[in-house]
Amino acid sequence: MRSTLRHAFAALLITLILGANLFAAAPAGSAYSGHPKLVVIVVIDQFRGDYLDRYRDEFREDGFRMFLDHGAVFSNCDYNYANTRTAPGHATLLTGAYSNGHGIIANEWYDPDRKTSKGALEPGAVTSVWDANTKFVGTTDKGEGAASPHNLRASTLGDELKLATQGKSRVFAISLKDRAAILPGGFSANGAFWIEKNSGAWITSDYYEAQLPGWVQDFNGSKRKDKYWDVQWKDAAGHVLGTTASKKKDGKPTAFYDAVGSTPFANDYEFEFARDLITQEKLGAGPATDLLVISLSANDILGHQAGPDSPEMHAMALALDAQISGFFGFLGQQIGLANVWVALSADHGVAPVPSVAKELRIPAAGFDSEKLKDKINALLSAKLAAGKTTAFLKSLDYPTAWLDDRAFTTLHLKEADAEHAVGEALVQIGMQGYFTKSQLAAGAVPNDETGIRYLHSYSPLGGWYVLGVPAPYTIGGTSGTDHASPYHYDRHVPMAFYGLAFRTGVYRTQAEPVDLAVTLASLLGINAPSHAVGRVLTEALASSNASNPANVSHGEHP
Repeated sequence: MRSTLRHAFAALLITLILGANLFAAAPAGSAYSGHPKLVVIVVIDQFRGDYLDRYRDEFREDGFRMFLDHGAVFSNCDYNYANTRTAPGHATLLTGAYSNGHGIIANEWYDPDRKTSKGALEPGAVTSVWDANTKFVGTTDKGEGAASPHNLRASTLGDELKLATQGKSRVFAISLKDRAAILPGGFSANGAFWIEKNSGAWITSDYYEAQLPGWVQDFNGSKRKDKYWDVQWKDAAGHVLGTTASKKKDGKPTAFYDAVGSTPFANDYEFEFARDLITQEKLGAGPATDLLVISLSANDILGHQAGPDSPEMHAMALALDAQISGFFGFLGQQIGLANVWVALSADHGVAPVPSVAKELRIPAAGFDSEKLKDKINALLSAKLAAGKTTAFLKSLDYPTAWLDDRAFTTLHLKEADAEHAVGEALVQIGMQGYFTKSQLAAGAVPNDETGIRYLHSYSPLGGWYVLGVPAPYTIGGTSGTDHASPYHYDRHVPMAFYGLAFRTGVYRTQAEPVDLAVTLASLLGINAPSHAVGRVLTEALASSNASNPANVSHGEHP
């Protein structure tokens, strides 16, 4: 079987070699005429920019090395903002804008104006995609509201593709996480699917459809997820790295998201669903270019627990390499690789586990966010409330503080003054600095790289807040690790392209994730997303007449 697949793959590569010579003199493509037939964007949640080089020698020829050896790879790709979280990252990649453009500042925030579907005002925490006026589809969850992209303040690549082709293009996005499917899909996606955390069933919201498509119902009904329960995850040497036990030690059921989500089996599950989606929705078979965004969540779920330098993360990367290989093979057989463009990136990086960093004498620390919040409340109570214990903070999602505006207005403090007081308290507990929402709204930041990164992190959503500047290698947790800092290890991600439109090579020029949507839009002949600030990566385009920059190493053309 393996030999057959390799022969098929070799034949496909020969086709690409022949096609590449013709393509160099031809226009890059046109979404209007279905060239390419399908664009696939793979976003690996928490896949740091150094992983591709770190494990390169262990990757197979037809996995990640399809990008490394036959694609265009930007090795110096960094987010130019500070709020390196999942929701902002996914929104940034597909809008070509930062939070000050697309409006998504965090995974969740405190909303003092939160309204229920019945119009009642209930201030509280909301997720980046929570929508009181929607309902879940595919689950019996009867909670107040489900999810939609209504918080987005910018269009996405998919939205512009749909507009340009008068809806002929088909756009879908999938992930284990709702935010990682909904935000990349944008407003006009034909569908966004994520899993119900306990059961693992694929669900959506009535923002997209009143009921699950028949093929998704069949997928869930066939219980394909069951094969991932109660199995051991082993590395290549046979060492057990994890297990997907369906029950906890106390006999209570384990959530699919927690048990399977932290293993490579979760990526198998997502790719299995993606194959069905492509087949059943006939992606790549229409009159215009289609788009599919696949966000792989397993790296992030495991990464928070084990850290970037663990044997588990090493094994996860090698397993994903094999899964990428299998998916490339599927695309070749189903659509033909000459008819597909594939882009690869990540929503953020991650810090080393503090204990690992400290072993190398690098100053690092993990803090209990709840204890820090209590300490800040105590400092503010002593200063503002004559020592009377007051909950001035609703939450501290290290290093971001979400304020309870009512606690401050009771003391007749305005927003700017309240945020300044919280910022000073953050410095007292060890932060290196802070930026308030009021300050960012006014653009009152230093004209340097740090100031610009925090300005890019601003959003008018989220009530009153303060963005703390943490010390390097510090996280808001006492176990595992995290991301959410302005430092290179959290901002550095891979960005790579594969397809006939791209000139093979490793590009050392500076790039940003905002460039991905802009580059693809330009190649497709459509408008860039509404708030996009990225640049077209002309140095990596096969049809570009630009001279090759000196800091590019070229590989063999596919």
